[in-house]
Amino acid sequence: MRPVAAITARFKALRGVLDERARRLWAASEARAWGYGGVSTVAHATGLARATIAAGLEDLKQGAKAPDGEEHEVGALRIRRRGGGRKRATAHDPGLVRALEKLVDPATRGDPQSPLRWTCKSVRVLARELTRTGHPVSHQTVRTLLSAADYSLQANRKTREGKQHPDRNAQFEHIAAKTRAFLRRRQPVISVDTKKKELVGDFKNAGREWRPAGAPAAVRVHDFIDPALGKVIPYGVYDLGANTGWVSVGVDHDTPEFAGQSIQQWWRKMGRRRYPTATDLLITADAGGSNSARARLWKVALQRLATDTGLRIAVCHFPPGTSKWNKIEHRMFCHITENWRGRPLISHEVVVNLIANTTIEQGLRIRAGLDTRPYPTGVTVTPAALKAVRLTPDTFHGDWNYLITPHR
Repeated sequence: MRPVAAITARFKALRGVLDERARRLWAASEARAWGYGGVSTVAHATGLARATIAAGLEDLKQGAKAPDGEEHEVGALRIRRRGGGRKRATAHDPGLVRALEKLVDPATRGDPQSPLRWTCKSVRVLARELTRTGHPVSHQTVRTLLSAADYSLQANRKTREGKQHPDRNAQFEHIAAKTRAFLRRRQPVISVDTKKKELVGDFKNAGREWRPAGAPAAVRVHDFIDPALGKVIPYGVYDLGANTGWVSVGVDHDTPEFAGQSIQQWWRKMGRRRYPTATDLLITADAGGSNSARARLWKVALQRLATDTGLRIAVCHFPPGTSKWNKIEHRMFCHITENWRGRPLISHEVVVNLIANTTIEQGLRIRAGLDTRPYPTGVTVTPAALKAVRLTPDTFHGDWNYLITPHR
């Protein structure tokens, strides 16, 4: 092998493990061993600048000691002499950090005088605004400065639930105690609610799923309801004791009659087989919607359910503004949403099958059925119909907790 080729081979073998200073010293030692013309030969063989090799020769002449005789905190030799290298942007522009914080500080970014009040504050936009105001900087530097100041990209977090009812915690404890009592007696406890309404058709569904590269599912640009397919209203019933659920997929309106019919479908399809000797049923529900604590038609529907099934139905409503505490939300509905992510709900059959095939490793099993019956809105409950409801309020918050017994 020719000498120049040998230098090139050695350099390629060591290049990945040499830092800047070690590479400079190695090249200088090769040039000094070569003799006359060594600097040019090594520069040609390695691609290093002649000035770099000359600086290495100067280091060798001084004994190749660590600059200033110091080391890094981790024990490695310093690469440059103290004070070497390009100065930080903040050294040239002491007001840069303050100007950047003024643009992104949560306490001031809502100020009407802020130039970026209505703008997406990406690092490139921030860099342009800083440059315009006399602080020339790149977007990479802006990102570095934000990270150093302990800023990070963050989404909104749903934590505010509005004004809290003074008996909120007491109602939670009441529901928990009643649930434990029912489960100890092996009586069914269900959590009910209406899932978000969904458009049926080739519409975009949030989320992603694995597909062949470059072949995403084609969907409509605009989410206008399809008059022929309409929308679906999934009303769910989650059995706390069995970790199973039923979903009635309605196509008309979300009314108390639809809610009562959905619970009755759960009892016929799943409940009475699971609890053949049950005499009582506990329902936990939100305080609003089709199962509202103040809806007269909801109580009439429960009376019909109690009479048809022969069950004494106890109802506990969650306090206003606490619907996300309902068990069905984070034990069943979230898994349904995860199962059909990224899939257009092109038909009623697809909706029912996706719901019914939702399972998790913890054993959740769901059944579903399509309910095509009409449920008109604006139904008036007569005083006689309301009086026929055998409702007994609890001693604690009878508006949220009550018992409905069947007619003989």
